[in-house]
Parts: sequence; structure tokens; C-alpha cells
Amino acid sequence: MRKVIGVITLLLCFVFGSVVQAHPGRTDSSGGHNCSDASKAKGLCTGYHYHNGGGSSSSGSSSSDTSTSSSSSYQPGDKDCSDFSSYDEVVTYWNAKGYTKDNDPERLDGWGNAVDDGIPCEAPSGYDKTKINGSAEQVAQIAAQKAAIEAAQAAERDKAQGDKEGYSAGHQAGYIAATKNINANGSDAYKQGYQAGYERGYAEGTTKLASDKESAVVVGNEQGMKQDNLDIPAPYKGNAILETTFTEAFNKAIVERDKLKVKEFTELGYNDGKNYIENNNPKDVKELYTKAYQEGFNKGVEELQETYVQQGYEAALALAVYKEPELPNPKFVEWYKEGFDKGLTEGKKIKEAGRKLALEGKVYKVPAKYVKGKVFFKAGYDEGKVEYEKNVEQGGKILKGMGLFGLLCWFGRRFYVARKMIK
Repeated sequence: MRKVIGVITLLLCFVFGSVVQAHPGRTDSSGGHNCSDASKAKGLCTGYHYHNGGGSSSSGSSSSDTSTSSSSSYQPGDKDCSDFSSYDEVVTYWNAKGYTKDNDPERLDGWGNAVDDGIPCEAPSGYDKTKINGSAEQVAQIAAQKAAIEAAQAAERDKAQGDKEGYSAGHQAGYIAATKNINANGSDAYKQGYQAGYERGYAEGTTKLASDKESAVVVGNEQGMKQDNLDIPAPYKGNAILETTFTEAFNKAIVERDKLKVKEFTELGYNDGKNYIENNNPKDVKELYTKAYQEGFNKGVEELQETYVQQGYEAALALAVYKEPELPNPKFVEWYKEGFDKGLTEGKKIKEAGRKLALEGKVYKVPAKYVKGKVFFKAGYDEGKVEYEKNVEQGGKILKGMGLFGLLCWFGRRFYVARKMIK
């Protein structure tokens, strides 16, 4: 009985094989089938269509071969496009399986006339095919994204390189106070980086230049206060601004040092002159300093000489008689004598002033300007007084003689007039 049932079943399969192949969800002997209502409602297909590489041109024998091939390639549990509720579900399944044009064991690719194009079933019009794993659109999108990333990375590298080179150029320009020049050749990213780096470098270069100029002034001043030979330190060489700044500070310091040294040697010479310390001229110094010392020395000697001359002068006015002083240096005695002689000359003038006062018959009184020479003034007054008294005495005698003669003349005149009247 069981054998009979098996034989009957096998015969039925041969008879209805072609019908089974045309059942929705599976291909017929021509490699196609009709679209079910459910598939139409889902937008998966519109009518009869080929699937899994089938075609209407296949012959009976080829159809049998195709059917056999299709049946042999189908595995229980394989999906058919009509099994999905939406196309997004198709794509989700396709992507989850990792299917591609070259890896499609369930033969989901091949709906409609587009066979093995990497698109499962039939994609609705306007559908974003970049969502489909392995599709040409997705491959192109990935390639474009990769290219964009690589371009962005290249731009970043260009920008970084431009920033580095721009900073270097800007710093150099700022450090020498050169005119800004942010022009550069290269990509837009490189130019953008170059300009930003240049501006930053220029600002920092300018700041460093200002700082180094201050340093150059300090160091230049210190060197100028110590030596006469200019020796520009290495950090300032090659930069015209810093070299000039250093040199100016150096020269200014030399002028200041010379002023201080001139003052120092002038005072040294002056003190030596005031103490009459000879042969103490400075050795191995600038001629400027030697000259300053000599000028100071001469001034000191002149004041010292004036001191002794004044002493001699005052001694002459006070004493009138020279007495050689006891002084430590013959030169001082010489100056003293010189002053004494001047005092005697002045004393004579004062004596004459006293004499004149006496000859005028005025009372003795020494004027303030002759107080120091009052000895001479008194002597002159005394001499003048004697002379004055003699003159007064002689004048009295003359007046007496002139009085008698005048009286006789008067009487004679009167007598002459009387005689004329009588006649």
C-alpha cells in the first residue's frame, strides 16, 4: 500500500511540475512568474516578469534545463521578493545578509529587465540606492566620501604646512620690521594657513624685536661704560635694527663715561693744583682725560696763587713794610711778594687819597673802601695836613700885605675924586 501511494505521488509531481514552478514566489520553467496582488500592492512588481536569469526566448528543452537549474539552486527557506512587506525591508534583509551583485545565493537580484545589477528585486522610482549594500550608487558614494576625506586631510596638511612656513616668514619679517607680504603660492588651504601663520609670526617677531632692542640698549650701555672698542654680541649681529640700537647705546655710554671721567680727572687735577702737587699727571689714559686733568690743575694752581697774592696784598696794606713769610714752597713766597708789591702800589693810591682829603681841609675820616689800607691813608692825610697848614700860614701873610696895599689905594682914589670935585 505504501509503495502504491509513493508511485502515485511521484506521477503527480511529474504531471504538475510545471504548475508548481509557476506558483507565486517561485519561477516557472522560463525563469519567471506572475506578480502577486500582494507584491503589486507593495510596489515590488507590476505583472509577469523574469527572475533568476530567465527569458522568454528559452526553448522547451532549455526551459526544462532552466527549471531544473532553478529548482536545484533553490534552497528551502530562501526568500522571494514577494515575501517582503516593503522595499526598505528588502534592503534591510539584503544588507543584513551582506549580499552584493556577486554574492546573491537567494537570487533576489534580477527582477524586471535589470539582471544582476546589484539591486535586489525592483527598487521603486526615486529610491535612494546608496542604502543598498554593494550597489553602484553606494560604491560611488563611498568613493566620493573617501575622496572628500582624503581631500580634507590633504587640505589640512596644506594648511598646516602653510601655517608653519607663513609663521617662519612672518616672524623673520616682523623681527626686522620689514613691510608685510602675505602673498603665497599653492592651494587655497595652503594660502589660508600661510596668511594666518604669517600674521601670527609677524606679531611675535615684532614683539621679540622690541624686547631684544631693550636688551641691546642695556648691554650696549654696559659695554660702553667699560671699553672704547665696539664689540657687537652675536645675538644682535645680522639684524640692522639691533646692531644700530646696540651701537647707539654703546656710543651714548661712551659719551656719558667720558663726561664722568673728565669730571673725575678735572677734580683730581684741581686738588693737585690746590696743593701744588706737581708731576702727578695721569698715564695711559685718553688725551681727553689728560687735558681735563691739566685744566683742573691749572685752575687749582691759579686759585692757590691768588690766595698767596692776596695774602701779600693785604699784608702790604696793613704793614706797609715787607717781611718775607715762612712758606713751604719758594713759589708761594714769590706769589706772596707779587701780592705785596701790588699792595704797595695800591697803598700809594690810598695815601694820595688821604693827602688830598687833608689838603682840602676836611676832617680825618677813612672811607670804607680804604679801611684795609688805612695805614697808607693816615700817612697821606698826615702829610697833607702838614702841607695844608703851611699853605694856610703862607696865605695869611699874603692877605695881610694885600690888605695894607688896598687901603692905600682906597685913600688915593678918594683923594683924586675930591680934587676933581673942588676944581
